[in-house]
Amino acid sequence: MCKNFQVVFVCGLQRKSKISSSRRLGLKIRLLAVATQMLQDEKEQKMRERELTLRERLPPLNLSGLSLQQLQNLCKELHQKIDILDEERYDIGLKVTKNENEIENLRLKITEIQTKFKKPNLKRVKISAEAMLSVLLGSKHKESFDFKANLKTVKKEEEKKEEVTDWRKNVEAMSGMEGRKKLFDASGN
Repeated sequence: MCKNFQVVFVCGLQRKSKISSSRRLGLKIRLLAVATQMLQDEKEQKMRERELTLRERLPPLNLSGLSLQQLQNLCKELHQKIDILDEERYDIGLKVTKNENEIENLRLKITEIQTKFKKPNLKRVKISAEAMLSVLLGSKHKESFDFKANLKTVKKEEEKKEEVTDWRKNVEAMSGMEGRKKLFDASGN
């Protein structure tokens, strides 16, 4: 971390590259030259490999000293081989295009799965119990059910309510010794 203002200003600037622009340009030119040379070498290597495989698969033709009939037979054999190779090439081309189409379809499915789908807002629907049963059970639902009849009933015990009386009568009854005796008897029970 920078400790004072001068250092903060210097820290905020980008560092200068130690390589000059002319040197950087020279390095780029050399890299491009090496890359083009590598591409040329790779092309030459592929051409050599192709020539080797062609020599292995196709022996050189010896046409000297053959009669007209033998030349015609050789042409027919070569024509049949070319037809067979064209059919194989066509079949392989179809398989490749089919696989490419399948790969593209799978990529589309992957992107569909990965994207987030918006869930639609659900609306509340009022439906009766009988209609819900008919939807769930289908044709099995014939009779109507009375759900309230099957519910358990709970009997509430009535709370003992104290009778509300006139407080003046109650005060007169409790006054004096008789009232204290009643309170004493009531607390003793």
